[in-house]
Amino acid sequence: MKKRTLFTLLLAFVVVLSGCSVKTKSETDVKVDTNVNTNIETPVNIELLGMSANESDINIVRDQLTKNGFNVKLNIQPDYSTFKAQQDAGNYDISLSGWTTVTGNPDYAVRSLFKTGGDYSILADSEIDALIEKAATETKEQYTETYKQLEQRLVFDKAYIAPLYISLKSQAINKDILNPDSVRLSKSRALAWESIDFNDASKRDKDPLILTQSASVLTSLDPIKGNDGSINQLNTNIYVRLINLTDDDVITSDGSLSYNHTIAEGNSEYYFILRDDINFAKIENKKAVDTGERVGADDVIFSLDRAKDRNSVPDHRTYSLHEHIKTVEAVTDLSVLENQKTAAGDKSLKDALEAGLQTKIQSLVADKKQADSKSGKYQVIKLTTTEPFPQVLNYLAHQSAGIVSKKQVESINTYDVAKFDVNKDIPYGDQNTVTEGNKYNNTLYASGPYILSSKNDYEGTFYKNPGYRTGSEFEPKISTVKVRFIADADSALSALRSSEIHLYYGLPETKYDIINSDSKLKLQTIESNAVSYLLFNTANRDVAKSENLRKAVLYSVNQDEILQFYKNNKIKAVSTVSPIVKTGNELVADPAKAKEFLNAYRAEK
Repeated sequence: MKKRTLFTLLLAFVVVLSGCSVKTKSETDVKVDTNVNTNIETPVNIELLGMSANESDINIVRDQLTKNGFNVKLNIQPDYSTFKAQQDAGNYDISLSGWTTVTGNPDYAVRSLFKTGGDYSILADSEIDALIEKAATETKEQYTETYKQLEQRLVFDKAYIAPLYISLKSQAINKDILNPDSVRLSKSRALAWESIDFNDASKRDKDPLILTQSASVLTSLDPIKGNDGSINQLNTNIYVRLINLTDDDVITSDGSLSYNHTIAEGNSEYYFILRDDINFAKIENKKAVDTGERVGADDVIFSLDRAKDRNSVPDHRTYSLHEHIKTVEAVTDLSVLENQKTAAGDKSLKDALEAGLQTKIQSLVADKKQADSKSGKYQVIKLTTTEPFPQVLNYLAHQSAGIVSKKQVESINTYDVAKFDVNKDIPYGDQNTVTEGNKYNNTLYASGPYILSSKNDYEGTFYKNPGYRTGSEFEPKISTVKVRFIADADSALSALRSSEIHLYYGLPETKYDIINSDSKLKLQTIESNAVSYLLFNTANRDVAKSENLRKAVLYSVNQDEILQFYKNNKIKAVSTVSPIVKTGNELVADPAKAKEFLNAYRAEK
């Protein structure tokens, strides 16, 4: 009797497994082109790489490809680090990828991804390179046509990517705990923590603000060594920058290291007058303390010089964002500001930098210790670009342009970059130095509103920088922030509903109805700069060699079906510039074209 039961269970298990690969009649019917000397009824194998967090997209793409003659092998990784390892190893034909233009400018949407030698690029296409460089020097009125041409080659002519959709940016707030009016939602920049406040202000120093993110393995807390979802929000709040973006992507000095900024005639020289009310924080006994060291011009020069130098650190992942920086220097001659006009030509640089200051500029000082805005002694930074390039300001708002301590980083990074040994050398920002355990040795210096004290697999603990804008509207409201690492969207939502976390940043569109039905929660949404797309492996495998194969995938993508699944809470895309530049291009699914290109690929074989 027991043997019979066991056999029945095994038989049922086999049936369930085999059922996963059963195709409907519509999926298996493929028209035969008698002019092609090949067996076109045999599906073409293709490997799709993705993360488990994107399971819905993976399943939709798999089904669409299957219907158009592909046999899809799934390579699903549990988190970003393992996904990136598989991608770097080339273990895919198509990779379900995403990009958010967190600087609000279109150059950022293409340079790192598609330019030869870019931080994340596996392409080598001279025509695309030329179009990227051309658009970079053009005004907004001029570059629309250039980006349209770039999209034409990137997507339709060469099929290097296949676009899926633009996401909404959304977050859900527990309004019983947090004041919703204090929580910003920005189109490009990451969530700013310093403004967030409790409904009950008496809790600011007693209770932590509890947030969440999916990734627990942090690429690096050195701002130039990472540019991904594991650290963008964290580094944005750990390091101050020369410039910021408003919530609707306008360049501003508010909440930055600068009182003001201006551009000189010719659009190649950029000037910043520095604040004198921000000190670096460090961790002692796992608590934040004021180092007494001011964030000044020497730190800015050091930070941006290393940002633009791809050889300044091993595994530099953001250098291409700053390659237009030629020089960064301190201005000590006041006549330089008095005798030059702004790009608008209506005032001197000095007048532009003095706007709104309580005390006008009396002198410029080289030593940050001598800066004193109350007596009119200021530090001014001059940044010169390799060519006229106004989009450089957007890059200076990126987390990779965060200002680090020259003294501290130089004291930690004593290794030879060319001989860096990952098993021996410990660089500044290594996540192991802030991870609880025998390797813990927190050497971070934070110039921003918060500093990371420690982390484990469960959460990271941050404390407010006691030397950051004290007494101003930008001083952090809440003393402690805890970021819980919750990889699964359903688990994160459950934690929000049970008040285990206070805010769910990056809420999936499929969860909107649940938020709207819960009286203690508030949903915030805006159109984002985040684009999801399929990246083809153009380094190896057959998709690297065959445009026909790539185009067969391209025309299998049906964005209407994707939007329907997400209840139209997604927006159609053509490329990563789609949220910023409206080119007029459009991808239309075409099963006939897909099969035509697939047959052409079979003929190649």
